[in-house]
Amino acid sequence: MSATSASTARGARPAPWLCALTLCAFALQTDDFVITGVLPALARGLTVSEAAAGQLVTAFSVVCAVAAPIAAVGTARLPRRRLLTTTLALFCLANFAVPLVSSYAALMALRVVAALAAAVALPTVLAVTAQLAPPERRGRSLATVMAGLTGAVVIGVPAGTWTGAALGWRATFVLGGALGLAALLFLRATLPQVPPAPAASLAARLRPLGRPAVLATLLATAVAVLGNLLLQTYLAPFLNDLSGVTPTMLGLLLALTGVAGIAGARAGGTLVDRWGAGAAFATAAVVFAAATAGLALCGALRPATLALVVPLLVIWASAAWAMPPALQTRVLALTGPEHGPQALALTSSAVYVGASLGGALGGRLLASHGPGALPVAAACCAPTALLLFATAGRRRAAAASAAGTSTA
Repeated sequence: MSATSASTARGARPAPWLCALTLCAFALQTDDFVITGVLPALARGLTVSEAAAGQLVTAFSVVCAVAAPIAAVGTARLPRRRLLTTTLALFCLANFAVPLVSSYAALMALRVVAALAAAVALPTVLAVTAQLAPPERRGRSLATVMAGLTGAVVIGVPAGTWTGAALGWRATFVLGGALGLAALLFLRATLPQVPPAPAASLAARLRPLGRPAVLATLLATAVAVLGNLLLQTYLAPFLNDLSGVTPTMLGLLLALTGVAGIAGARAGGTLVDRWGAGAAFATAAVVFAAATAGLALCGALRPATLALVVPLLVIWASAAWAMPPALQTRVLALTGPEHGPQALALTSSAVYVGASLGGALGGRLLASHGPGALPVAAACCAPTALLLFATAGRRRAAAASAAGTSTA
């Protein structure tokens, strides 16, 4: 029995290879964001500012944004199973080597290596999932892997924060390497041989950018993520300045916001189905702006009680994660099934561009104006993203009208 038919026979129970791919996504995403939980300790340990330490997140995101579409073309003809195990091995080595370095430059080099591995591995995970899943279960299989990404926020980042608080910040990276090793062994045991997907040139992958509506939607994606990561990356110093939050309490708050993010993502998908992408995105953007404006007000009145701050954090996280379903739906609607995979790959790059810009801008604001400036800047990003999203909708409607088709 083939892997595809076997997964069909299992019904609703995920196939072992799907669980392995989900663990892989979980490990990669945890490693991307786990620095946010140990940022102050890392900065003290390397004798650098917290703004400089935050640039480790920026560097990771920049490398992924630039390398992902190029790597997808360069590795298109390689066997998927071998490609995943090789890149995961490199990812593990980059994390296990962290306790051996003592300088900021050396740590930055290791983060670049880990990011290069992630830039190859994560798109491959999604592509292999789509290849192995039967057509009638492809959407649910991809949703399972995406749960690994959101689960990194709920479980991985808090676990890394607690590990860093108990054993030192370097132990957080060792934990990331251990997760990657577990994923590698699980993949070796369960993932069947997968033939390479049909190769596509870099020009073909970038072709959707020639459509103004697609470009506007990708820009809206980058700005929305920028607003989120601008605050998310420096949440530890912000909450410590705002309410004196300790590392242990920070782990609990990160878990809480992660759960809120999962609920927000599900709500965002439901709103897209019921109201359409435009109304769903507008709702999430307005709520995001209101929540971050509330956090900015708390910053102006600090110290602020957690009874006021925690509900605002929950609303902020929910709204931030409610935006991606609308953005992805709009991109797919604009490009159609023929260019959908390439467009979603570009969407992934837009996410990393926004994350890198958020880390860079947040670091500059933290250094020059203090933590209170972070939610102010984040609140300003939401209306900008909404304007770009609305521009994409108008261009789509104009193109459809010119072609004599419906804009529904």
